[in-house]
Amino acid sequence: MTASISIGTDSHGKPVLVDVEELLATRLLVQGNSGSGKSHLLRRLLEESAPMVQQVVIDPEGDFVTLADRYGHVVIDAGDYNEREIVTMATRIREHRASVVLSLEALEIDAQMKCAASFLNALFDAPRDHWYPALVVVDEAQMFAPAAAGDVSDEARRVSLAAMTNLMCRGRKRGLAGVIATQRLAKLAKNVAAEASNFLMGRTFLDIDMARAADLLGMERRQAEQIRDLERGRFLALGPAICRRPVSVKIGAVHTSTRGGTHKLMAPPVTSGEDFQELLFAPEPQDAAPIAPPRADPPPRPAEEIIRALADSPSAKPAAPELDFGQNEPVVMAVLEEIVADLGDAAPSVSTLYQDFGVRCRMKGLRTPPLDLPAFRKRFAMAQAGMMDAADPRWEPAMRAADTLPEDMLAPFLLIARAAMQGHQCPDDAALARAYGTSSPGRVRRLIDYMEKLGVIVARTDFSGKRSIGVPGLGLSTAVAEG
Repeated sequence: MTASISIGTDSHGKPVLVDVEELLATRLLVQGNSGSGKSHLLRRLLEESAPMVQQVVIDPEGDFVTLADRYGHVVIDAGDYNEREIVTMATRIREHRASVVLSLEALEIDAQMKCAASFLNALFDAPRDHWYPALVVVDEAQMFAPAAAGDVSDEARRVSLAAMTNLMCRGRKRGLAGVIATQRLAKLAKNVAAEASNFLMGRTFLDIDMARAADLLGMERRQAEQIRDLERGRFLALGPAICRRPVSVKIGAVHTSTRGGTHKLMAPPVTSGEDFQELLFAPEPQDAAPIAPPRADPPPRPAEEIIRALADSPSAKPAAPELDFGQNEPVVMAVLEEIVADLGDAAPSVSTLYQDFGVRCRMKGLRTPPLDLPAFRKRFAMAQAGMMDAADPRWEPAMRAADTLPEDMLAPFLLIARAAMQGHQCPDDAALARAYGTSSPGRVRRLIDYMEKLGVIVARTDFSGKRSIGVPGLGLSTAVAEG
């Protein structure tokens, strides 16, 4: 396996390579104004080097948590843990060589700086036996190593700047290679920036930032103007791990993206003010489709669980041989059963559950999740209804009957369909609410009304309040139960 990765192409279309081994010894500084493609560059670097080296990402905005879906990074949401737990996790990260993303988006700036400092110091202070090579990527580095005092407390600035200085000045001997990215070179502490030997400079407009970038690239001041003219996604590269003379690089494509995606221009609908007033202030019709329930924030994963996941990270030990599809299926069924059993009354998002699914699969010996996200959504809905074995032909009619339903209604419908197929009582509102991801009885009633309007169920309630639900697509009905 070569130690070089491609980050993009030069002006002649030739690939520009980064020597990862050299990068570990010489560190990297990335600079670019907002919108220059700086985060895209970091993502490209992380994706390409993921199979080669352990990665630790300090992520103040939660932009890189999606690396977990494809590359197996463990996401640590810093807002859910105290300082002692963060330090413990950082120590285990070095011991087990787990690639992680420390998401700080739930914290205020002071707390972000203190948490990042504690985390970096724990990585730095790991026992000598655990000094394995690792890329430590710090986005928005000017926040954690500011050149001057700002609105943050003196204590937060002091501890954060000390941790960043340790990372860039003394981290190499401990295997820690700093990759820091900043929007403004002028706002980044000079003793931190000066320790990088490799540079990727993107578009910037302020004279002071262009002058510093030109100095770092060894360019004359009059040549600095070209930094202002760089297009989005193009950077000037220099350094022993990349090239010996400045070269223009167009950063290549990536496989993952931020959770929110990229905002595009979208024209507003063409209509008159009167039409908008009618749309905005019209009363809600009685037969409107039920509004999807708001997804509550998932409960934080216990620190002990994340620590166990770190210990079972694929990089911590030789990967188990990949099983074939027939052998994977019992693992999938067992993991789905565990997730459903652990749900309780919580309603985490499907993407969060999918991440949990991937971790549990790896803990059972699978290198990669055997289901992609769309397939997981379907299997998880079936599992909520007790249909663990997707290959069981008994469930095929129920799945066909659900074809016209929105995705979020699949689980409660299958719960009803299974009860009808087995002659059991109609599921009560509490069971349907859990499957639908809500705690509101009103939403459950609107759910039943909406499915009835679609013709996929027929609800019957007698004068005593006992309810049964028929499924026309199956020609069956549940037994009568209290509504």
